[in-house]
Amino acid sequence: MDWDILIRNCRIVDGTGRDAMPGEIGICDGRIGVVASNCLGTAARVIEAAGMVACPGFIDMHTHSDLMLLAEPGAHAKIMQGVTTEVIGQDGLSYAPVTDATLPQFRAAFKGINGDPPGLAWGWRSVAEFLAHFDRRTAVNVAMLAPHGNLRAAVLGMDDRKASATELDQMTRLLEQAMDDGAFGLSTGLTYAPCSYADTAELVALCRATARRGGFFAPHLRSYGADMDAAVREAFEISAAAQCPLHLTHFQASFSTGKGKAGFYLQQIHEARRQGLDVTLDAYPYLAGSTFLAGLLPSWVHAGGEAQLRKRLSDPAIRTKIRHEMEVVGADGMHKVPVDWAVIVVSDVGSAPRADWVGLSLAAIAQRTGRAAFDCYADLILESDLAATCLAFIGHEENLQAFLRDPQFMGSSDGILVGARPHPRAWGAFARFLARYVRELGVLKLEECVRKLTSVPAARLGLADRGCLRPGYWADVVIFDPDTVQDTATFENPRSYPDGIPYVIVNGVLVKDNGQHTGATPGHALRHVSRSGGQRGLSPPMARHAPPDRPR
Repeated sequence: MDWDILIRNCRIVDGTGRDAMPGEIGICDGRIGVVASNCLGTAARVIEAAGMVACPGFIDMHTHSDLMLLAEPGAHAKIMQGVTTEVIGQDGLSYAPVTDATLPQFRAAFKGINGDPPGLAWGWRSVAEFLAHFDRRTAVNVAMLAPHGNLRAAVLGMDDRKASATELDQMTRLLEQAMDDGAFGLSTGLTYAPCSYADTAELVALCRATARRGGFFAPHLRSYGADMDAAVREAFEISAAAQCPLHLTHFQASFSTGKGKAGFYLQQIHEARRQGLDVTLDAYPYLAGSTFLAGLLPSWVHAGGEAQLRKRLSDPAIRTKIRHEMEVVGADGMHKVPVDWAVIVVSDVGSAPRADWVGLSLAAIAQRTGRAAFDCYADLILESDLAATCLAFIGHEENLQAFLRDPQFMGSSDGILVGARPHPRAWGAFARFLARYVRELGVLKLEECVRKLTSVPAARLGLADRGCLRPGYWADVVIFDPDTVQDTATFENPRSYPDGIPYVIVNGVLVKDNGQHTGATPGHALRHVSRSGGQRGLSPPMARHAPPDRPR
């Protein structure tokens, strides 16, 4: 047999959770041809991998690469850490579907998360048109969720009100079209406007449409802080009422209110599963979160769009009300926890002339300037044209480790790729899982960690030909040294690639070769196949049942 690539003398960790075994892998025409103790034949390229592990490519279940993958198709931040598939359209906020009216609104409101890179052709409006821009034009595969905020904005604008029956029907039809176009499910961001304006009934109706087409529901909960108990119950109630699989995205019980509560939430998850609810979860391996500064505001401040937000922040009386809600009461944007300005660190200032504020907490900025932290915060939002971003140091290590151990946990980065000093998770998350939580702390066995980064997310997405090293599967492969793999990205120097991952293969093409990016862009736009028809894509229909602890 003549192979395109032959990986020799490696330790094969196949993604199922089974023990590693010595062997070789032959790749031909983009797919895995054989996984065996000895691959016969010649190869155009032989990779000698003695002492290294070969495993399936990592699937990043929560990313914010929606625009930067178009601007930087090499996807260096992800390829260099072994990610071969990214899931975009998260937190209910993306760039498809859009209308002529909503596209400029999203470009302005969310440039702190996705940037607003020059030179993009903004001709798309539908999910199908958006996905076409990624197919074989990026280094990684791309899967997308239908963003609830886009659906709501297209029908109700930024109005803070309940949808009428007619409006809900319009949103449902937009969602069905998005899924027929290839979206794998529905995402929402219930602390972000306009998603936060939806009531439970609206979400149940949309999730019923999602379930009919074989998708899943991925909510950013209404609270990961003081009201997390109620927020988790709501997510369970929505999914149960709609009979829709539930994926708890970036699931980390944070703030002082969440300390020590991982066991409580895991017990709820396990009970929901026993009652027949299909529940999975993901998280990033860091204790700090990251978002755009305006996202911390009470959701009512966003009602009506950017102009109204600016007007409210510029009105002294309303500004006093906002400050009281954030600092004393606890705003929904801060998960109903009174804000501690000492844990909110500026990561980018957008167009504001405040470069010296990057890396400082709002409390430190207040001390330096002699002004109230809230005033510094509010003025920075205005001066940056809403593009300023922050880190929030609110997590708990014991909670993260407990969630990691759940059999249906999967990895994510939630990475923001823009800004002066963004969160290091976009560059280091997957190497950190392997270095810190496998080799250093022993929280997970290597084989189990790889399973959670590969076959578990593939099962959640319903990808029957990715996530494992098996003959006939697409050849998404990572080769790393388990003794030296290490994240090097830090909060001070986030754009630093990990060590110990010399080779990454996407759809049978070497994209990282001997530690260097090759410039290849073989990624596919993965399209969910709706049960009700729609686009035929590279992936099979969504699995109808909960993914097993070990993929079949």
